[in-house]
Amino acid sequence: MDSTPAGERSETSKRRRTEAPVTILCLKHDTLCVIFSFLDIFDLARCSVVCKFWNGIINKSQLPQKFYDKQQTNKPLRVILEEQAMEQHRLSLQGGAIYIDQWRGHSIRADQCRMKMGMILSGGGDKVMRLWSLDRYKCIEEYSMPDMSPLVDFDFDESKIVGLVGTRICIWRRNGKRSIFPSNEGTFAKGLCMRYFDPDAVVGCEDGTARVFDMYSRRCSRIIRMHSAPLTCLCLSEDQMMVSGSSSGCITISDPSLNQQVATLRSSHYAGGISTLCFNPSSRLVFSGSTVGFTCCWDLRAMKRLWETRVTPNVIYSLQHLHNDKSVLAVGAIDGILRILNQSNGDVVSCCVMGDELLSSSQSPSGAIQRRRGQRLSQDIHIDSLPRSVRPPIRCLAVGMKKIVTTHNSKYISMWKFK
Repeated sequence: MDSTPAGERSETSKRRRTEAPVTILCLKHDTLCVIFSFLDIFDLARCSVVCKFWNGIINKSQLPQKFYDKQQTNKPLRVILEEQAMEQHRLSLQGGAIYIDQWRGHSIRADQCRMKMGMILSGGGDKVMRLWSLDRYKCIEEYSMPDMSPLVDFDFDESKIVGLVGTRICIWRRNGKRSIFPSNEGTFAKGLCMRYFDPDAVVGCEDGTARVFDMYSRRCSRIIRMHSAPLTCLCLSEDQMMVSGSSSGCITISDPSLNQQVATLRSSHYAGGISTLCFNPSSRLVFSGSTVGFTCCWDLRAMKRLWETRVTPNVIYSLQHLHNDKSVLAVGAIDGILRILNQSNGDVVSCCVMGDELLSSSQSPSGAIQRRRGQRLSQDIHIDSLPRSVRPPIRCLAVGMKKIVTTHNSKYISMWKFK
């Protein structure tokens, strides 16, 4: 039986309630060092960017260097960290648990998205682009279209957003100020796609040309004849090589500095037009998706096709991979199946759809966020047996570390998180 007077017990309880909660920050330096020493190099690197306090402890204890010394390799620590990260990314996309957060991003439809620097840029039929934070899906900034022109394509970096709006190039500074190219420089018959690589924005046009616009002089510096058919998709390499696909089914590689074509590549199933492209700077490979469901891989060094596989009988709208990842490729199509492909041979290693079961619903500054569990499909499942509610058409996708954001030509934006 407690012999402490009631008054003292009450006072002690009151002090405990007013004391600050015990957190990991209360642990001593030596204790945290011991905890961090049990981590592998990848998790150690992740902990080092949590806060300045942890970063200081990890660096002063030289834990990364001690781990590196044990590896007995000539590879730089940066390369080892990158390889660890890419392996974690590959394993999670191929076989981990999936959780999907979905929120209303636009009033009419969202059909495009980009993901960089911890942010998502989305655009839709309501003539508005919105920039979202990845942590709470909060709308950070909003950008309106000029007049009533449709948004065709866009991209962004840390200081500006560049968009193809109707028949004009527009620039939005991140402070909200918008500028339009002069009418005699920034207009063209009809643009179908755009890619931005500072300082140039390249527009693929219906007449088969690519028009290169300088962001600073605001002039059209070059017009390059790429195809005899409409130019439907573009990607740019870091050395300014331009790769374009057309509705005729061929891919053209051009060197803007020489103002001429370097090579033309054709699929064995070129009757289907090229609908989307992406370029891997690490491997110098280009991946293409067609209107009849074929995904192809092209080696730009040898200028030849490495593999070709039909992943769906329908149009492929978007395909992407994490920057510098040489392992997996995410493919989105009109059938609503999110497919993960092996970049080396084109094999489909996983097929994913949204689940019907609602796990939770929470409120964010931008509205309700619903969480569902994703479902991985067996290889022999018949797609038509799946309800359309779990596989809305994937109109566009963007890939981040163990996550993929998708838009579905609806009001909603979906974030797939792979554990």
